[in-house]
Amino acid sequence: MKKVFKLITILLAAVLVFFLCLHLLIVSQGKNTAKENADYLIILGTRLSGDQPSSLLLERITTAAAYLKENPNTIAIASGGQGQDEIVSEASVIKESLMQLGIDEQRIITESNSTRTLENFQYSLDYIDKDSTVVVVTNRFHLYRAESIGEDLGLNVTGLPAATPSEFRIKYYSREYLAIVKYYLEKIHILSTSQAKSSDRENNISFPDIFIPEKRR
Repeated sequence: MKKVFKLITILLAAVLVFFLCLHLLIVSQGKNTAKENADYLIILGTRLSGDQPSSLLLERITTAAAYLKENPNTIAIASGGQGQDEIVSEASVIKESLMQLGIDEQRIITESNSTRTLENFQYSLDYIDKDSTVVVVTNRFHLYRAESIGEDLGLNVTGLPAATPSEFRIKYYSREYLAIVKYYLEKIHILSTSQAKSSDRENNISFPDIFIPEKRR
């Protein structure tokens, strides 16, 4: 019985240390300073309030607008599709809000197909020149994972943290721990699948990619 209790204690301690490390990664990444004069600024979409930005999205938009005013040569990519419970696309709301904050419409590209963070980057790549410098804007709790995904796709990316409204901090930081675990599992799966595909091509065998779905934040 003592051995079982000891094993459980060790496992709980390991889980606690793991999530503490995740928290430190999230917090440290949220303090990063974005590169100045980036070629592109990607604003990641999130849930809307009707046809208006939610408080989470508004923080991303106002942070992006401030950066764009300070860096007039940077092109904005408003990234976000239309969720099943949304009446307009997130990208269209981001664009409209940026224009209301004084950003020229000619500087804003809309990407309205994505439904998750990985797709935000994948679809935005259609508009980004090779070797361009990229800054991604999202709330602090989300920045570590967003930057990591961008780097996985080969982007020269840095993060620009937007504030997280206090009423959402506990909920979204807690969810982000699990989302990062899912991201690691997905990354391991993709890498192992790629290696298997490379080996199986010699035998003319192919397998489909599998992606773990992510809730829209």
